[in-house]
Amino acid sequence: MIQTFLVTGGAGFIGSAIIRTLLKRGAKVINLDAMTYAGNKDNIDTTGDHVDYLLVEGSINDRPLVSNLLAEHQPQAIINVAAETHVDRSIDGPGPFVETNIQGTFQLLEACRDYVQSNKDHEGFRYLQVSTDEVFGSIESGQSVETDPYRPNSPYAASKAAADHLVRSYFKTYGLATMTTHGSNTYGPYQFPEKLLPLMVLNAVDGKQLPVYGDGTNERDWLYVDDHANGILAALENGIVGNAYNIGGGTELKNIDIVNLLCSILDKLQPRKDGVPYADQITYVADRPGHDQRYALDCKKAKRDIGWSPEMDFTTGLEETIRWYLNHQEWCSKIATSTYDRSRLGLDIGTKDH
Repeated sequence: MIQTFLVTGGAGFIGSAIIRTLLKRGAKVINLDAMTYAGNKDNIDTTGDHVDYLLVEGSINDRPLVSNLLAEHQPQAIINVAAETHVDRSIDGPGPFVETNIQGTFQLLEACRDYVQSNKDHEGFRYLQVSTDEVFGSIESGQSVETDPYRPNSPYAASKAAADHLVRSYFKTYGLATMTTHGSNTYGPYQFPEKLLPLMVLNAVDGKQLPVYGDGTNERDWLYVDDHANGILAALENGIVGNAYNIGGGTELKNIDIVNLLCSILDKLQPRKDGVPYADQITYVADRPGHDQRYALDCKKAKRDIGWSPEMDFTTGLEETIRWYLNHQEWCSKIATSTYDRSRLGLDIGTKDH
């Protein structure tokens, strides 16, 4: 049984959900995070002074640091969630995506290879790469399965695809016990508000426009963040090394339908003082280059082989998420008053924050 985990990018959206879940299960967690704009210490409640939680500020590209953490804490598994994830940012400047998502993954794999080879006691060690459905590219119909060819269409997706290939190669070439999960669009509390849902909530209550790319017909499969965290851990605990597992929500919706549903929930939870529906704030903006039309994941393998399937109903999860943002204005305000450029907030409908 795995008792000690090294989680990279654990101060971000999905990483912090994984850590919160692990701490509830009584595991020991070392969180290695570079604390870039999307990293937030407040995403993990340490008011209880968890003796089994340690935050280390540093980069996955710092191989000596990673090696020292492995040697000192002797984890049985590493979960790599650290990544640059914003698609629009990758279009504007792909360099950081190559540096973190590809080079960083390489440095982690090399450190793990040395760690396992240095001691036979580490033979049960596992490395899990958290990837995305975007590596499969846009699909017209059906659902992507784990063995489908990769067709990434943005620098972000291409960097994640390259990292996935590295991970597979280290299993095939060096026998490192790796596995990969492909997650669909993830939503829930603590998501950095450059992503679609948190931005729409914050813009709506601030009386601002709700920008939707193109005609709003792009489709995504939506997955609640706690379900995603549980799927990743189920793959790590029950999966077969060398395999990949799709972790999807099973809820495919057009972006405009998502925004309209969000507005109707806000109309109920916090109506505008003038009585006008929030949907009146929706505006359409020019589409971004290479915008994938549709993603969808076939998750039969995950249900069959690792015993995982999503539990959260989407409408319920969306309402809970909206309530969380309305009730955590202090968390949101800290981001709004940070040095982060708010002009970059809100058009990304990608899947993940690190």
